[in-house]
Amino acid sequence: MRTRLLPLLIILMAAVLLALGVPLAVSLAGAQQQKVVVDRIDDTARFAALAQFVTDSPDGTEGAFENERLATLSSELTSYYDVYGIRSGVFYRSGSAMAHAPATWSLPKEGEVRDAFDEALLSRRSHDPQQVWPWQRRNLVVASPVIRDGDVVAVVVTDSPTGQLRSRTLHGWLVIGAGEFAAMLLAVGAALRLTGWVLKPVRVLDATTHDIATGRLKSRVAAAGGPPELQRLARSFNEMADNVEDVLEQQRAFVADASHQLRNPLAALLLRIELLSFELPEGNKEIASVQAEGKRLAQVLDDLLDLALAEHTEADLKITDIGELAAERVAAWAPTAEAKGVRLVGDCPPTTAWADPIALSSALDAVIDNAVKFTPGDQTVEVTVASHGDTSTVVVTDHGPGLTDEELARVGDRFWRSGRHQNIKGSGLGLSISRVLLAAGGGSIAYDRHEPHGLKVTVAVPRSAPAA
Repeated sequence: MRTRLLPLLIILMAAVLLALGVPLAVSLAGAQQQKVVVDRIDDTARFAALAQFVTDSPDGTEGAFENERLATLSSELTSYYDVYGIRSGVFYRSGSAMAHAPATWSLPKEGEVRDAFDEALLSRRSHDPQQVWPWQRRNLVVASPVIRDGDVVAVVVTDSPTGQLRSRTLHGWLVIGAGEFAAMLLAVGAALRLTGWVLKPVRVLDATTHDIATGRLKSRVAAAGGPPELQRLARSFNEMADNVEDVLEQQRAFVADASHQLRNPLAALLLRIELLSFELPEGNKEIASVQAEGKRLAQVLDDLLDLALAEHTEADLKITDIGELAAERVAAWAPTAEAKGVRLVGDCPPTTAWADPIALSSALDAVIDNAVKFTPGDQTVEVTVASHGDTSTVVVTDHGPGLTDEELARVGDRFWRSGRHQNIKGSGLGLSISRVLLAAGGGSIAYDRHEPHGLKVTVAVPRSAPAA
């Protein structure tokens, strides 16, 4: 969830920062250019004031006073160019130069300078020039009319390089970019803290749910802060888990009590049936059938009691040599297999894992018992121990009739037995008990086909230490 929520928050914050930063950068560029344009307008206004009375005399000659003003204007333009590097000039309406600097510069016949000159002839200052961006290498042109007696007699034009303007704009953009980057880092940090604060209770709840689903029913959601809604959810979940545990505990207690209480009446009933058999002719089939059913019922009650105890008992996990334990179980079941004509072989190299030795032994007993029970004579049951990454496995394979896909999906369910094996002794609880015992210690049991025929049962236990 965090991988989906965090990018969404980052994208939203980046969009907000861009929405603020881009207009700010554009405004900064416009402000820098406007400042330069205002300076150029002031300069052209000053030059226009100097050039206002520097005109040709009506007879085509120039007086000393006009020559003095023209010299002053030329000197000012030259100093302006030398100091600022800005080309400037005063041009008559015809386009001829009154004064200009540098001496090699003249009014072009077309282009931006000419457009500004033509606009000033209409007695208007040139409009705001087009925005100059840092990546554009072009000049900034400003023109002002020289007005005498209400008529435009000349035009002052400045053609400014924009290197410093673009540098200041770029520097301002870098400052804005640094601020945006710092704000983005701060926003990402805040998003990390926010998502962590919001999702920490969810992670705790998920871990606790997994623990309960794997059999650790006493797990509860610890206080992890977060929004009030998630805190209420955690409390509600703990209340639900307490209720579920109470119900399961009552169910286990009922099964255990019922199994225990029924054993004594059943034992008395079996004893009376045994005494009754002495009064009947020897070999009576009905009494033998009743005795067999009574013994089967007693076995079912014993298995129910074992199942209730298995669900209630916590695993005593310790580092166990799985190979040695499996070899012991193979040796213990070897006489039973030989009596049936089945070969029981084991490949059990030393392999350590975390397991409850008693629970694992009981599970292996149930699996090997089933394998030997359903394997015909002159066939082999193999027990193999191996390690695979984080787990150690004990694989028991037989060459019996095996199970269909539908039966594989149900094997291990309580009281379930294949319809083909109803005449074989058993209650259908042995594998259920094994699964409960293994799950309590973090282990598992799985079933699969063994080609060309038979069943493969894999008992897996973890090699890593259990979580605290």
